[in-house]
Amino acid sequence: MTFSDYLIDITLISLVLIQIRARRLTVKALLLPLGLVGYVAYEYLRGVPTAHNDLFLVVGAALVGATLGGLAGSFTSVRRADDGSVWAKAGLAAAALWILGTGGRLAFQLYASHGGGASVAHFSASHGITSAAAWTAALILMALSEATTRTAILGWRFYRLGGAAAVTASATSSGSTAAPAPSGPASFPPLRCQVPVSAGMRTMMDSGDAPLS
Repeated sequence: MTFSDYLIDITLISLVLIQIRARRLTVKALLLPLGLVGYVAYEYLRGVPTAHNDLFLVVGAALVGATLGGLAGSFTSVRRADDGSVWAKAGLAAAALWILGTGGRLAFQLYASHGGGASVAHFSASHGITSAAAWTAALILMALSEATTRTAILGWRFYRLGGAAAVTASATSSGSTAAPAPSGPASFPPLRCQVPVSAGMRTMMDSGDAPLS
């Protein structure tokens, strides 16, 4: 794992920890976790292995990620303030679920990269998992499904509370030359915290599709 791998994982974990205190929910806040895991998928994902039990591993990991993301989104409260802004507050259950997913992937990467590779290879050989690429795809798709499911839930609630309309109104107001200059910011302030999501496993990915042994 490189420094950027650690940084992405830590950032994803910190996003939900910061949001334990209520924070303003914006479009940027919703899309940041998707952007992070999307970058990881672009950098590391080189297809989805389907030989033997590879596909079961990948699909199972994706389902686990979607379940964790859905529960984390359900345990995050979203409300509309008097000024029309939308705020989100992650409960302790939401934070625990997100850390379970993101932190679990990080722990597995560290284990596989620092002495646990032989054990992972033995487990894979015993359960019909043919290559390190299957583990890489499984971890990435787990992260992607977790971030996507949570974002979809929060995004829908954000839309239902009029968050999208508030963004459009702010953009229209800021772009009008006839309107007087506002006394405060016309749109949401720069993003300071976001909702959660995970990184690829570089060390295992570096081995490509080589069979595990």
